[in-house]
Amino acid sequence: MKLIIEEYQYRAADVRDVLSGISSLENAEGLVSVNYVGYYFNPGLKDCVFILPKVLLKAARSGDGTEKELVFGRYFPEDLISIDDSTHIDAAKRDFIYDFSVWIYRTIKVYQQLNPESGIVLHRQNAEVWQSKKHLSNTFLDIIIALENFGRKNRQFLFRTVRDIHSGFSRIRWPRTIAHTPAVIQDESAVYLRPVCRKAQINFDEELLVIFYSILSFISEHYGFSAEISLGYELIRGKKFQVYLNGYGVIRLRQIRYRYFSDRAIELWNLCYAFFDRARKVITDVTENDYLLVKDFNIVFEAIIDELVGDPESEIPEGLKDQLDGKVIDHLFTGQGLITHEEDSQVYFIGDSKYYKQGTPVGKNSVYKQFTYARNVIQWNLDLFMNEDDDSALLHDKEKFGSFRLRDDLTEGYNVIPNFFISSMLTPELDFRDDIELTSKKEKCFRSEQFGNRLFDRDTLLVCHYDVNFLFVVSLYARNNRLEKKEWKKKVRKLFRDEIQKMLTEQYEFSVMRAHPDVNAEKFIQDHFKKLLGKIFTPFRTREIYSLALDRKYGKDNSELKKWLSRYFFISPCRLGENPENVLPKASELTAVTEADSRKNVLVTEVHQGDIDYGLSENGEAVSFLMKEIPEDINLRDISYLLPVTDGQIQGYYPVREVKFVRNQGGIAIRFMLGENIRLGSECVNVSEQKIRSGTLFSQEECLKIYRQ
Repeated sequence: MKLIIEEYQYRAADVRDVLSGISSLENAEGLVSVNYVGYYFNPGLKDCVFILPKVLLKAARSGDGTEKELVFGRYFPEDLISIDDSTHIDAAKRDFIYDFSVWIYRTIKVYQQLNPESGIVLHRQNAEVWQSKKHLSNTFLDIIIALENFGRKNRQFLFRTVRDIHSGFSRIRWPRTIAHTPAVIQDESAVYLRPVCRKAQINFDEELLVIFYSILSFISEHYGFSAEISLGYELIRGKKFQVYLNGYGVIRLRQIRYRYFSDRAIELWNLCYAFFDRARKVITDVTENDYLLVKDFNIVFEAIIDELVGDPESEIPEGLKDQLDGKVIDHLFTGQGLITHEEDSQVYFIGDSKYYKQGTPVGKNSVYKQFTYARNVIQWNLDLFMNEDDDSALLHDKEKFGSFRLRDDLTEGYNVIPNFFISSMLTPELDFRDDIELTSKKEKCFRSEQFGNRLFDRDTLLVCHYDVNFLFVVSLYARNNRLEKKEWKKKVRKLFRDEIQKMLTEQYEFSVMRAHPDVNAEKFIQDHFKKLLGKIFTPFRTREIYSLALDRKYGKDNSELKKWLSRYFFISPCRLGENPENVLPKASELTAVTEADSRKNVLVTEVHQGDIDYGLSENGEAVSFLMKEIPEDINLRDISYLLPVTDGQIQGYYPVREVKFVRNQGGIAIRFMLGENIRLGSECVNVSEQKIRSGTLFSQEECLKIYRQ
């Protein structure tokens, strides 16, 4: 086996014989690179050549201190051209490359099946067994293909062997039946319900078939190859088959080798033995032009990610993925919006797959294009509701896809569009585990904005960059198991949403707010439109609840804005995806303050740190209050509410349910029994003694005005 890495710059002299038959021209510096990925047979070398994806390359410092592109960040690609004889690579890495080549072969085959019209796949029939042109090969892919072909081309031989083995199994052994089983006498005749038959025992011929079909079952489940399992016996699976892979398969096949003499049986034994002992050469046949190659493997990688992440083309509006300005979005799907908890509140997720060598950063052009994709999606959504043309395609989209809007007419805010890059990486262990995470590269998130601190602005766009385990997505795609792909799609979509929400939370502070009962929210927003533009949005089904997003970089400005808003709105912190009803005040708290009540029935009282009611008053949880000094010029029957001033701040007042005179330190004091706190706003505000003095009566209307000033 010869190994070439896609797009690596080889010296022409090193690969001239290996690349014979492949169109590859050297540059002025005498270097050659190949833009194919796949498998082909080189008749001049009488050996197969694998061209593996460039994702195996990783920039690293070589022994001379210069930065080079190395396989796994460790091996020079030139040293691995003749990988079977290379002393530079250990056995584990060599076995990984053999295994990896099988996955790439299967990936290209699945891509060819799912995209029969694609012109990037170059294919001619692969290895056949026992024909005219033979060569010795020990590639794992050759062995698997040979096993698959043997099962397909030798059905009659396998069926005849099973039939001969099982012949006579149904014959009844009458002496043992009469001697050892009870009979039922019916009409003077004995009826034996449990006759003794010849027992089915696995002989050596049948054991070889069990091993063969167990191998087919394994490569079908593990790699996704098609296999017809026609044997009725229980196959070797799971942990037991792993024992065979770990060495017992070679041992057991050696033990039964002497039993086979026919050409077909010996051929089958050799193939099974070669599967368990990959170092063994087997005889396979190829034509002079045997190949399976794909040009532009980035298109295949894009198809892999779209199959595993995106929505089918039939579920995407025309002109949304293939955009009118000629740009094409790699991946598009609908999912639950980032702000709301309501699952039916949908938004488009936009993705772009990046097939790079490991460690390669995303270019500025790619970032700019990704922002443009989002702008085009916003414009398409606006056209659904603002364009009154009779265009048939537009009318169709309005009917089928007009269930959600990205823009809110009242606030003129725009929903956040999730946008992401996804590139490939290899885990340090080179395993196939399900691993997708925020990229380890320096630039993890990108943001474009025209105005600061306006998340819900049309021109504020964000993109996150994720890395996915290349081996995992390739193996998942190659197996082509619908259930596995569906489960992973559901999982990874949730992960994208969770991670983008996490990124937003790190950059922005999110709250929800609802207007005080005496405040007309729509009029307030219109009157202060410029101050609130891009900061508030209504993503919830309950339209009177607003989402407030403030960039953490503007800490001082944010505090002043929230303090001002809290005089007119109830504001509560709310995590992305949380139900706002769980954090906003209850309905009873929202209806208690009315603008019509101008009677002076609210008694102001100052609470000091030494008072036993201090902590409860500060938290709005007081149930009673002890007033030590009785005001002389106030009729106690006029007091309906108590407004505590705590450290010079007010936030709400309490209804007075009962007034009691009690003894206190040898004197008389008043104990006010209080009801549930009525908040004037979401935050405490400072008030001066000139505006509000302890021991005086105010109306609710005056209290509200003082709070908002």
